[in-house]
Amino acid sequence: MSQQLTLEFSDEVYADLQQKANAVGLSITEWIVTVLSHQSNGVSRVLRSVEQQEEARQRFRSHAGAISLGYATGADNESIDADLARAYVSEYEG
Repeated sequence: MSQQLTLEFSDEVYADLQQKANAVGLSITEWIVTVLSHQSNGVSRVLRSVEQQEEARQRFRSHAGAISLGYATGADNESIDADLARAYVSEYEG
């Protein structure tokens, strides 16, 4: 099944399309259909790529909070220093 579409172009745009179509040996209609088909495929790939990126992002986010240390952690230097000191001591005691 096919559909017919009527387009109106300015003389400048028509001349540009005619030149491009002639350069590849196609009629203007064939050239427009070919270009639109390729653009449509490109858009589909981009959309698919965006969907794949979002799926990957969601898989990555699912790992957040997957490991628990059993106690709350903070960004204060004293807590970090204490954790490091305990880790170094346990290495030399064992």
